Amino acid sequence: MKRSSDKKTIVSGIQPSGNLHLGNYFGAVQQYKQFIEQGHDCYYFLANYHALTSLRDRNRMLELTRSTAADFVALGLDPGRCSIYLQSDLPEVCELQWLLTTVTPMGLLERCHAYKDKVQQGLSADHGLFAYPVLQAADILIVRADSVPVGQDQRQHIEVTRDIAEYFNTSYGEFFTLPEPFIPESVATVPGRDGRKMSKSYGNAIEIFAPEKQVRQQIYSIVTDSASVEDPKDPDNSILYCILKLFCDSGTLAGWADRFRSGGLGYGELKKEIFSRFLDTFGPMRRRRQELEKEPEYLDAILRDGVAKVREIALPLVKAARDAVGIPNH
Repeated sequence: MKRSSDKKTIVSGIQPSGNLHLGNYFGAVQQYKQFIEQGHDCYYFLANYHALTSLRDRNRMLELTRSTAADFVALGLDPGRCSIYLQSDLPEVCELQWLLTTVTPMGLLERCHAYKDKVQQGLSADHGLFAYPVLQAADILIVRADSVPVGQDQRQHIEVTRDIAEYFNTSYGEFFTLPEPFIPESVATVPGRDGRKMSKSYGNAIEIFAPEKQVRQQIYSIVTDSASVEDPKDPDNSILYCILKLFCDSGTLAGWADRFRSGGLGYGELKKEIFSRFLDTFGPMRRRRQELEKEPEYLDAILRDGVAKVREIALPLVKAARDAVGIPNH
């Protein structure tokens, strides 16, 4: 447990726009749990406003919102030690977004690579997607976050948040504390089945809570080259090796690397090993997830309690921000 002087406010969110996958767990949720164990004040939200940029199905949105809340709990986020909440249950975040929008230069948003990447992947070039970084800044600043866990490829999101906060501070005085990105050296981008970053929007995920048969199909569909069983293989250029390392300690992983380089290792054996380790790792979580499906009232209570804790910080901040810009607080 960290000393109180080292305690930080941590915030992060995941879109309920699809089923959670290995990238969500190893790239985010695993770190979420570590922050809780270290004694930080942790706020983890379901980013359903953000999800509207890619999901336009009312029933699916409602289904995934509760599903993702269950996923969080099943994956080990203790609602008694962190705040789990629904972004839309804190509508003040949209008001703060507008206040931030009025000081955000167009050029700053035009330089954001995430917008360009998503448009190239086929998402509509609408205002929601373009202004996404401002809402993201509001999510972070509304709880006065000190640190935001992100992958190396998401560093720009925090840099933009800091820039927006500085623009506001320049206009209205030193109001926001600038958050820092937390990028663990040991956390790499998890590859999807096609070699690109694992993503719901790319359709290349290995889903943690999918039916066992479907998980097996996803793992067995990981793209490989045409090398034969006898051929030596380079582990550093293998999607299978990158996914296998998620489940192995360093000693075990070194043994697999040797087998790659020596030849005699078939891709079918590797996929079978990944599937086995997946079930060993996530089996208890998958069983807990099935139990939570029968407890909707419990999940609703978690979200209510979570947003109540967030409001203790967020509402005074938004009130102060209104005052700072000259909007009455009636």
